[in-house]
Amino acid sequence: MTPNAERFLADLHSLRSFGAAGTGKGVKRRAFSEADIAARKWLASRMEEAGLEVHFDPLGNLFGLGGERSLLIGSHSDSQPEGGWLDGALGVVAGLEIARAAKEAGAPPVSVVSFQDEEGRFGVLTGSEVWAGKLDLAEADTFTDEAGLTLAEARRRMADVAGDFLPQGRFSGFLEMHIEQGPALDQGAGRIGVVTDIVGIRDMRISFTGQQNHAGTTPMALRADAFQELSAFNTVLNDRFANVVTPQTVWTIGHVALHPNAASVVPGQVTFSMQWRDGDAERLGRMAAIIRETAEEVAAARGMSVSLGPVMGIEPQAMHPQMQAALADSAGALAPGEWQKMPSGALHDAANLAPLMPTGMLFVPSIGGISHDFAEDTAEADLVLGLQVLARAAASL
Repeated sequence: MTPNAERFLADLHSLRSFGAAGTGKGVKRRAFSEADIAARKWLASRMEEAGLEVHFDPLGNLFGLGGERSLLIGSHSDSQPEGGWLDGALGVVAGLEIARAAKEAGAPPVSVVSFQDEEGRFGVLTGSEVWAGKLDLAEADTFTDEAGLTLAEARRRMADVAGDFLPQGRFSGFLEMHIEQGPALDQGAGRIGVVTDIVGIRDMRISFTGQQNHAGTTPMALRADAFQELSAFNTVLNDRFANVVTPQTVWTIGHVALHPNAASVVPGQVTFSMQWRDGDAERLGRMAAIIRETAEEVAAARGMSVSLGPVMGIEPQAMHPQMQAALADSAGALAPGEWQKMPSGALHDAANLAPLMPTGMLFVPSIGGISHDFAEDTAEADLVLGLQVLARAAASL
């Protein structure tokens, strides 16, 4: 089973054309956008041409099935609002090429998948989480994006191709190749990373409500400024985390919405996302408690109200020893002295599949450690090496 590197790169660049941002190699291909749906239908056509059975499920997850019982390889093809061309797409196209090569060689069947909404427009790894049975579809349908669009409304855009959910038991294991999205490989001597485990993640929305007022006539001492509340919360939270976290722990205040968001108005409300990641589930829980206590105390001290949304997330997951061994053996044969074992600080669909079946992950370098940005890139030689390492491991499995 020998994958065709030229065909693989050509497909990867063709997929980039869907939602091309016009800035470098960047893409704008959010889940259920026109670009995302067009890309999925194009991928489906390539799967069909490769002799795979195409299947969309109710959530828009796209499978190219190589047989009744097969190894599954893939990732996701949606992007961040301003995303890179390789994030997720690399793993999908690699899976397609390996499944195609297996067909051509008469080898045991390989299937490919592009999970929907890995980037969390509506949740956290939404497509794989629902397919894995960790999240009920009816509950997921109530999730909204930043503009208030529900997942149920978004799913209707793909109703014309949606089928049933595939049984998880038809797959013998799962492999996912991805760019590292960090600097470790790029700054070191490695070209291949064999993932040992994936961190856990928690995510919630918080709102502080004060008093909207005139920015010119309201004395500073009498203001109930929601943005100042957010600033105070951030300062206190960082101090309280100091004795709890490790150098590997990360937390981020991301999407921030001020109301009324006007230059001459004291903001009366702020809503923001709070996300934190760590490899230890107990530490994630302690951080959640600190976030809640800090938000409530800071709000009470300033006479404001606070609304705390539900905490969503994924547990830390170790990759399967057999999968790690197959990937390590392949990397050692094809990239001797240029590979390493490493954890993943980013979240991936593999975290949802790991409790269901033997699962493994492979990383290739991100130039400059950049991802979730139009500047994201990887040398084509490293992309091809990753494909070859993945294909060799798949054949051995």
